[in-house]
Amino acid sequence: MARILVVDDEKIVRYSVRTALELLQHDVAEAENGADAMMLMRDDKFDLVVTDILMPVKEGIQTILEIKASLPEMKIIAITGGGRASSQLYSDAARILGADDVLLKPFTSEDLARSVDNCLTAS
Repeated sequence: MARILVVDDEKIVRYSVRTALELLQHDVAEAENGADAMMLMRDDKFDLVVTDILMPVKEGIQTILEIKASLPEMKIIAITGGGRASSQLYSDAARILGADDVLLKPFTSEDLARSVDNCLTAS
């Protein structure tokens, strides 16, 4: 079981990801933007962050940069649904800046489970 932070401005996405992760026996916390995520990370320890890329207040790319600057070993899965062309651009940027994996919305629970397992078992 891992402690996972899910960051997404869409409540239904947070709920769906949280539910899928809890079914896998993970302990899950939620934040609706990168600023809230960074506050939670100051007060709590997480094994993995699943973050949307396009969000208000503090978007995912900036959040990934800040996480990697303070916790370089933190595993991060970026998620995006910004349209086919922009999704590729954002997913490439997320990988370059430190995301361990990228999932394009919509993704399945199985896709999420595989990505989480790969990130948590990677050395």
